[in-house]
Order: sequence, then structure tokens, then C-alpha cells
Amino acid sequence: MRDLRPTSNKVKQALFNILFDVQDKSFLDLFAGTGEIGITALKKGAKPVYFVEIEKKRAGDIKKKASKFSQDFKIISKDALKFLQNTPNKFDIIFADPPYSYKNYKKLIEEALKHLNKNGIFILEHRSNHSFNADEERKYGDTVLSFWYRGEE
Repeated sequence: MRDLRPTSNKVKQALFNILFDVQDKSFLDLFAGTGEIGITALKKGAKPVYFVEIEKKRAGDIKKKASKFSQDFKIISKDALKFLQNTPNKFDIIFADPPYSYKNYKKLIEEALKHLNKNGIFILEHRSNHSFNADEERKYGDTVLSFWYRGEE
């Protein structure tokens, strides 16, 4: 199993303060890990929430936790990039928190942006030694949240 680096409470709180209202928004949690980001979205009324976590045990743990709050979610135990490349679904909010050693950022960003609905938001959590030409960046210690906003076409 790969190392788990859950999003800190400070960053999670900041993220949901920025997103403000996720009620009835479709939400994709890539590299879900513990599932805390997607579960917080579920608690705040996002639906449906998709969790993509390659580790089957973690995916099972997420399912147990998430089902306490809602049934409007789906767990996919698959590589996040492969999921994006093969899903026809689009989302209002996509959150990705790949391992800090992740090598495919460029492809991940490219694929995620293809799967945003109008007015959708893609958020990438990463280390502060990376910069990706996002629409907005918010820094929290050595963690950065990069935001891409998709307007109306």
C-alpha cells in the first residue's frame, strides 16, 4: 500500500470555505485515500460523490464510512488517471490529491479538465515545490491547492 498523507484539517476547512456551497453538486475525489474530502462533501450535500481509490482495502473502508451519511456515492477501485481516461462522466467539482511523488501531473490536469461541467472547478492538492499555471493557488505551509475554473462555454 502506498503511503497515506491525508489532507490536513486546516487545508480541508480552507477548501470547503472556498467551495462554500457543494449542495447537489457532483463531486469526484481522486486518489481518495481515507475518503475524508469526499465524505465531507457528502455531509455538505454533494451528490453524487465518486471516490477513486486504487487500494481495495481503503476503498472498502471509505464505503463503510460514507454509507453512514448517504447512499448517493460510488466507489471505484482503479487508477485515477485510467478512471478519467475511461469515464464518460462529467463533474461539477473534481478534487485530486495524488502522492507527492506523483509523476503524471500534466496528464492528470489535462484529463480532469475534460471532465468538468460548465462552471466546474478542478482542485489539485500538491507540494509547494510545484506550480502548474492554475487560475488560482492557495498556499498552506508546504501544501498548495491549485484551482482551475471552467466557465460557461
